[in-house]
Amino acid sequence: MQAKIGILTVSDRAHRGIYEDRGGPAIRAYMDDVLTNPWRPVALVVPDELEQIKRALLQLVDDEGCSLVVTTGGTGPAPRDITPEATEAVCEKMLPGFGELMRQVSLRFVPTAILSRQTAGIRGHALIINLPGKPSAIRDCLDAVMPAVPYCIDLVDGAYLTTDESRIKAFRPKGK
Repeated sequence: MQAKIGILTVSDRAHRGIYEDRGGPAIRAYMDDVLTNPWRPVALVVPDELEQIKRALLQLVDDEGCSLVVTTGGTGPAPRDITPEATEAVCEKMLPGFGELMRQVSLRFVPTAILSRQTAGIRGHALIINLPGKPSAIRDCLDAVMPAVPYCIDLVDGAYLTTDESRIKAFRPKGK
């Protein structure tokens, strides 16, 4: 069965077409690189508006049936950076360890990573992960958390994801 993965770019400029969305395509390229199971992207671009971000997350999980939603953008400290607030508003459970690990990895490359507010949470049968907007940071952060992503999605009865073990070795308990 083909898994659906939501890719949500949060950016005023990309939404208005004055800035090329590089984050969404970076997420898609990453998934193409590491996933071995059939999957289909469902991509959206929304402005930095709380209600529009929430609606997009609900659409991707509740309407489209995505088991994984990866967002890019809106995780900094600026006034319009509100992606984590939208994510928290739609999730039943937050998973702060994702953000902690992503910040730890990002600090190896840039001291301002401490300003990032990446997070993750569960809504229904889906895992939502908030990433920064910079494509190289997207890859670094996903490399850090991806070993836990397939099993997390298993635990919430989402789609079964498999990875190219030469690239990312997903953790699953023996017998799973």
